[in-house]
Amino acid sequence: MSNLKQTIESILFLHGEPIAAARLGKATGAKPADVQAALVELQKEYAERGIVLVQNGDDWQFATNPAQKSAVEQFITADMTEELTRAALDTLTVIAYQGPLTRARIEYIRGVNSSFTLRNLMLRGLVEREENPSDRRSFLYRISHAFLNHIGVSSVNDLPRYAEFHAAQIEVPTEPGIESSPNPSA
Repeated sequence: MSNLKQTIESILFLHGEPIAAARLGKATGAKPADVQAALVELQKEYAERGIVLVQNGDDWQFATNPAQKSAVEQFITADMTEELTRAALDTLTVIAYQGPLTRARIEYIRGVNSSFTLRNLMLRGLVEREENPSDRRSFLYRISHAFLNHIGVSSVNDLPRYAEFHAAQIEVPTEPGIESSPNPSA
């Protein structure tokens, strides 16, 4: 079971968002009862750590320990007053010019995991997340009205060279989790 626990732990960490136990079972090839037992065991192991494993219905996700709430809030508050990182600016640019798009597509374009960056941009109110109408297992990310207000434009169409960059076709190979069309909003 330790190998299954390690696999589940890795998937939960990498995914960064709630994931159903059934999906973990499909990803690992394990029986539902074994997945459930591994999740409960992981939850117990993480109970007294800075990160905890939380369950909401059939969904599981890593989260910060509520006992660390004040330290985490202080860190986030300080982080929100600092300038945007290069990763955040890159991600905002991709979303502004190619959005709305899924996290998988953002990560393909940028070439790196963008889960943490997207979370920070949503916390700052610069990016919004909505259900993906073509795949209920994923979300679409778009820039927010607060972002447009912050940079002083009334529409994405007012961004420099928007029409040119938005129309640019970025080839994405057909893989699970990555849409095959160049722009899902088109």
